[in-house]
Amino acid sequence: MAFDVRTLARLLGGALKNADQRANAPIDSVIMADDLTVHAHPQFVTAIVVSADEIESLLAPDSPRAEAVRAGVLIVETVALVAGHGESGADLEGLIDVSGVMAILCPPRAKSAVLSEIAAALAVDQAAEDRLVTSGTKVLTQIARRGGVKAVMAELAHRIDGWGVLLDSQGHAIASSGAGALHVRDAAAVALNQPVRVRHPGLQLHSVGSSEDLTAYLVVASRAGAMSRIRDLSSHGAALLDLLLRSHDNTTTDRLGREVMITSLLTGQSADARTLLRRWGVHEDRLTAFVLSSRSKAVDLERLVTRWFDELGWVHVMTLDNGAVLGFIRDDRVDALATRVEDYAREVNVPLRCGIGTSAPIEHLEQSASEARQAHEVAVADAQVRVRYEALPTVRFVLDQLDSDAQSSLAGTLNGLRERDGQHGELTRTLRVYLAENGSLGVTATQLEIHRQTLSSRLHQIEERTGLSMDNPDDRTAAWLALRALER
Repeated sequence: MAFDVRTLARLLGGALKNADQRANAPIDSVIMADDLTVHAHPQFVTAIVVSADEIESLLAPDSPRAEAVRAGVLIVETVALVAGHGESGADLEGLIDVSGVMAILCPPRAKSAVLSEIAAALAVDQAAEDRLVTSGTKVLTQIARRGGVKAVMAELAHRIDGWGVLLDSQGHAIASSGAGALHVRDAAAVALNQPVRVRHPGLQLHSVGSSEDLTAYLVVASRAGAMSRIRDLSSHGAALLDLLLRSHDNTTTDRLGREVMITSLLTGQSADARTLLRRWGVHEDRLTAFVLSSRSKAVDLERLVTRWFDELGWVHVMTLDNGAVLGFIRDDRVDALATRVEDYAREVNVPLRCGIGTSAPIEHLEQSASEARQAHEVAVADAQVRVRYEALPTVRFVLDQLDSDAQSSLAGTLNGLRERDGQHGELTRTLRVYLAENGSLGVTATQLEIHRQTLSSRLHQIEERTGLSMDNPDDRTAAWLALRALER
């Protein structure tokens, strides 16, 4: 609830006395002084409508209701506290000051009228809170369908204006949003009831799953403090997360398997790549790479692409790559994938960015991946949903201007790299990966699975055999054009 003590004072047109840190606490109920027994909830304040005749007995040190009174806020008529309206008026005002009990001094009116006014205001506030919880739950459900666990966590943190951490039953972080390392440690301490100091106050702990079959822990905190709306919305979020964690098909094992798969395709020899793909269920000789990213955290890209691949009848040849999905798809399904990207971005109004490379043989998939990354960079820079590498007015334009003899002559620049059998081999592959990785020695060495010293030696041989300098941007461009001409 957002209806706090200060808001109540403004509503009644009264003066707030003895305001302390609880002045911003939400009010959960309003009662007459006769009905006061115990304080309902430590994080909420109860409004107590009291008459002048009842104040003294309520504030007496030996009153059995003294503790409950101090935890609430007294609603008192000012007419009873003004000198001239009763012999004890001034004494009662002094008694409130000395007691330190929080009170609102409001204009004179019947106690029943004050009670009704506060009750109506609380009902309206509760209805507004309920609407926010209902609408928030609907949005979380929609996002869960298309974005999964990470998307639900991001949206929940946004709606409670705070942060959230999802931990497994052992206290290890599964996902978080708006939380730093300190928040994660605090969340784990609260979830596992560890005897350590928690630095963040007001944490809410929600069990994900039943006590007999616990899936995880959801720990949230809000800048707005402890409100029932936050508690209710987080409880609904925990139920959604339980369903997602039990039904999500992108298991850790599957994700790691796909990551190793893609790494092997980009670094392995052609024979190994073909064997691996066939065992994976892919029998094509050529594939096309794509890179897909989203500026919205509400989209679980892996889950989204997995669903698209299932609908297209294609194997899950994809993995996460620096926050984006890098994948390979059959050439005849590229257009269908591109259409799905555009339709989804338009229908859901999510800023997707997709770069698509050109078709490449299995042994040169790193080239298509490099092209897809370059096209993706253009898509991000130009705020376009989809960009095809072949549509970029660079390499294709240059090669299209050359006849077959000129293209053969350009490809002949790399003849010095041929091996004894006349085929392009190790040195040509090294050059292709080096250029595809923008001249990064470390990344290239990792991709080729060789030592950096070995890479330096190969690059020196390439320069000697071709007459091209890898330090010269013009020569690097010429080498890339020559590589592309080789494939035509």
